[in-house]
Amino acid sequence: MSSDQYSSRAISALDGRYRRQVEELSEYCSEYALSRYRVRVEVEWFALICNEGIFEQVTEANVDVDKLTPIWSTFSSEDSVRVRDIERQINHDVKAVEYFVKDAISALGLGSLKELVHFGCTSEDITNLAYALMLTDIREKVLIPGMKSWLRDLVSFAESHVRQPMLSRTHGQTASPTTVGKELANSAVRLASWLSRFEQVQIQGKMNGAVGNFNAHVVAAPRIDWQELSRSLVERLDLVYNPYTTQIEPHDWIAEYLNAVVGFNQVLLDFVRDTWGYISLGYFKQRTIEGETGSSTMPHKVNPIDFENAEGNIGIANTLAKHLSEKLLVSRWQRDLSDSTAMRNLGSIFGHTDVAIKSARRGLGKLAVNVDCIEADLDDSWEVLTEAVQTVMRSEGSTDPYEAVKAIARGGTIDRERYRKLLHELELSQASREQLKSLTPASYLGLAPQLARQALNHVKTTIADDA
Repeated sequence: MSSDQYSSRAISALDGRYRRQVEELSEYCSEYALSRYRVRVEVEWFALICNEGIFEQVTEANVDVDKLTPIWSTFSSEDSVRVRDIERQINHDVKAVEYFVKDAISALGLGSLKELVHFGCTSEDITNLAYALMLTDIREKVLIPGMKSWLRDLVSFAESHVRQPMLSRTHGQTASPTTVGKELANSAVRLASWLSRFEQVQIQGKMNGAVGNFNAHVVAAPRIDWQELSRSLVERLDLVYNPYTTQIEPHDWIAEYLNAVVGFNQVLLDFVRDTWGYISLGYFKQRTIEGETGSSTMPHKVNPIDFENAEGNIGIANTLAKHLSEKLLVSRWQRDLSDSTAMRNLGSIFGHTDVAIKSARRGLGKLAVNVDCIEADLDDSWEVLTEAVQTVMRSEGSTDPYEAVKAIARGGTIDRERYRKLLHELELSQASREQLKSLTPASYLGLAPQLARQALNHVKTTIADDA
């Protein structure tokens, strides 16, 4: 079956329609990847025990631990199939990994030591560290690079339009003007903040036996500092050691990790919905792509499909992430296996997140600011300057300035001439009247351009590769 035929028969959009977009993730969150990470943990624990010379038979065997690394570093798809074949016979996924590693150890002439593989371990000792390694790689090699690429595109687009005035809308109504760049910068700052939180999540792990107390370890080798040895393994894997657990590492950090992804996604959702709205208003135009069709019946249309695609994928990713961030915090007594099947869906969260970010980037790449539309809207909205008028009147000590302006302006249409007439009807000093007379909706920007530049510089610092 060809890859296209396989794609057309897949029951998941990630393994079907979007497969090419998320291909990179299969290296980190597939069944093959989970087995590879588990094999690494088993081998690293075995190597550490050998290094420590805890047992007499290890000294006699004269183990060269450097020869153990290829067992996991060269782990292949064929090896993964072998693990699955073993699992089909014994019906236990982690035990299958243990048997695979024992065979590999024996092939190196270390068969006499094979029972030190998985020594003192419960399945969760192996699995929690495997998932910790998995989520470390996904964060560093897929999600953070994707988030930063999106932010770089957004910053670049925003910098081109820092001074371009546009009308704000609060509650859907005309409001004080801003600039295109400032509104884009607002989103960029929020996204950069969630990115920072995501980067700072401490990925934890444990290696402490059946219920987290080193029971069997102490009986087998009471003179060994098992807590320190366990810490040594976890930190050797560049993870943060969690010494206090039940049978399972309690997954609190995974909830924090997922919640950071949800936060980033929700701000991205806010951006794509607002952008969709501005396209609808005509503030943004979409560049046409040769050969693309917008509507099956209306030839003129260029639909904002990339932003709609991002919105849909964010919904799926966040629904799954929110469920897991709640579900994984709860385990019956020392453990139950409901977390095991739930965590196999982590890849779907990251896949839909990856698709959403890429879709948003494509959509942004097609956008152009429709200056004529924006300026026409500003010129049709002189009523927004009444905020400035009543505020200046307040500064001069006028009586009830808000009410005075409201009585004249509210509900009616205000154009340039009506605005200037209003200035002569209100209690204003001549200097203030002249100042307000020179004001236009397009020039009533406050500190928007300066704030935009400040925000964008902050974001660029945040996403710098050496940050």
